[in-house]
Order: sequence, then structure tokens, then C-alpha cells
Amino acid sequence: MERNPSCPTCGCEHVYPDGSLWICPECGNEWSQDATGNDAAEDTSVVKDANGNVLTDGDTVTVIKDLKIKGSSQAVKGGTKVKNIRLTDGADGHNIACKIPGFGAMNLKSEFVKKS
Repeated sequence: MERNPSCPTCGCEHVYPDGSLWICPECGNEWSQDATGNDAAEDTSVVKDANGNVLTDGDTVTVIKDLKIKGSSQAVKGGTKVKNIRLTDGADGHNIACKIPGFGAMNLKSEFVKKS
């Protein structure tokens, strides 16, 4: 009998196949059956802030300069703290999804924030 791989994110051994993917029931991670644990970790891109610190999901960041909002007369002021960010694979360079107090859901570029 073939042994199932363990989850590359949390290390859970109770993963199960679903089509061409492996799924972890504990953390919800999904990865290709062709990829090994090491390959899956290398495929993820590293997102860094303006100072070169590595960002992860759930971090709190601070906006470093005033950012004009397209289609609005308002701007996100420098020094605004943004909690619980989520990293995305934005093709347009906006690789942080977040909710900014007073503005709502928004995407930001990591080059305009610093880790708090």
C-alpha cells in the first residue's frame, strides 16, 4: 500500500487525494499530487515589505506614504495601521488583500507598507 504524503504546511499525516490534488483536513492546504513537500514550499513566492522584511498572512502592517485611491477623492494616509493582511498572487502587483478602517476591502502593493 502506498503511503500518503504529509501536508507541507502543517505536517498533518491525514491528507487525502481529490482528483489531481492532495487536501489537508486540518489546515485546508491543497497541492498537486506531482509536487513533493519540498517543491511545494519552493513554489510559493516570498512577499517583502518596503524594508525587506518577509510578510505572512495575518501580519499587521503600516502604510508608509499617502496612497491615492483610484476613482475617489480620498487617500489612505501614511501611518495607517492595517491588521490581518492576506497575501495574494496579484498579477497587477497588488499582492496584499486587506480591510482598511474607514475605506473597506482593498488591495495594496507590498512596496508601500512596512511590517509593524
